Amino acid sequence: MADCVSDPSSDLSRTLIGVLVLLWLSVFLNYIDRSNLSIAAPQLKSELGLSATQLGVLLSAFFWTYACLQIPAGWLVDHLEVKWVFAGGFFIWSAATAITGVLHSFAALLTVRVILGMGESVAYPSYSKIIANHIPFGHRGLANAVVASGLCLGPSFGMLFGGTLMGKFGWRPFFLILGLTSLLWLGPWSIWMPRAKARADHDKKTSPGLAEIVARRAWVATALGLVSGNYVNYFLLTWLPFYLMRERGFSMNGMAKVGGAVLLTAALSAVVTGKLSDRWIAAGATNTRVRRGFLVIGQLWTGVFLMSAVVAPREVSVGLLMLVGVGFGMTSANIWAVTQILAGPQAAGRWAGSQNFIGNLSGVVAPVLTGVLVDRTGHFLWPFLITGAVAWCGAAVWIFLIGPIEPVAWKRSEVVEPDES
Repeated sequence: MADCVSDPSSDLSRTLIGVLVLLWLSVFLNYIDRSNLSIAAPQLKSELGLSATQLGVLLSAFFWTYACLQIPAGWLVDHLEVKWVFAGGFFIWSAATAITGVLHSFAALLTVRVILGMGESVAYPSYSKIIANHIPFGHRGLANAVVASGLCLGPSFGMLFGGTLMGKFGWRPFFLILGLTSLLWLGPWSIWMPRAKARADHDKKTSPGLAEIVARRAWVATALGLVSGNYVNYFLLTWLPFYLMRERGFSMNGMAKVGGAVLLTAALSAVVTGKLSDRWIAAGATNTRVRRGFLVIGQLWTGVFLMSAVVAPREVSVGLLMLVGVGFGMTSANIWAVTQILAGPQAAGRWAGSQNFIGNLSGVVAPVLTGVLVDRTGHFLWPFLITGAVAWCGAAVWIFLIGPIEPVAWKRSEVVEPDES
């Protein structure tokens, strides 16, 4: 397939639209796979006799390998054809999901969750490399919003339909069918993914080293900003279903509707704010003002409504959780666009991988810390307050640390993206 790197001012071709559809579907399946254990948590806890702390370890285990392999994954997508790196990871995580449905012990589930993290570790470095290489500059907000909407719609679908199906048939058939069906995605991916081989070879020779990337203040800001955003994300993905059922008294079907609605709201917010950010930048606003503005407002908004939701009456808390979804969608639509602008095509994989390594350490902490606090206090007050405070810390990072959001002039790079900020 021909190289699909386009002029920044051009419209998306049919090929690029097809690529975005496949990326959306992949992240949609990705986030069902990584969140379905939390949906099954109430049934799983009862079936295996797990404590909340053990459940937190299971929910956290995915992130042990997912986070630790981010830097190697970033190196792979910068040095090998990203199409095959991503396809290999997709196969591993889909197979791991299917196998989960036939396991019967804590140790076996722990092992397969670690393998799931290995497969999914290539996802975000691949998304950033593909978007930086192939998506016109003026459509980056929309492209990242498409990925972010899949991030939110996957768990939403999992909670709404998966929760309903688990309520009727149990959790095992859902895992088995989902994993096997997901493998069908590999067919169209192998046909439609643009390769851009020549551009990849050029990037190997001119791209900066990891030390040069992580030494920059902007990299520190994006990594810490992602820590904050991911803490909120993984708190909601891993514990929201359990919270809604055990503390708020929702049935399995009620939890599925409320949890699905919260994440659906986040997906809609991501698409709307991603498109708005592109339009404002096209009208003359700077990347720094627009992208940073959405990130700061989104993080502050999220923190306020998280802290309010846990102390409000049940009916009011549902509406407040929907507003949390609005803020989270606003953040997720713009954070990776910032990374791609700063890194450029030649450093997108390694910047995204190293950033995602730091950012996903919150996925190791949030599920376990929440489980321990719930075991010790018997409620979710402190987990919600801590998550809200982490969101506010993220806003402070975007205000004080990030600096101008414009392409970095790498020392060993001959070509950088045009500065449209």
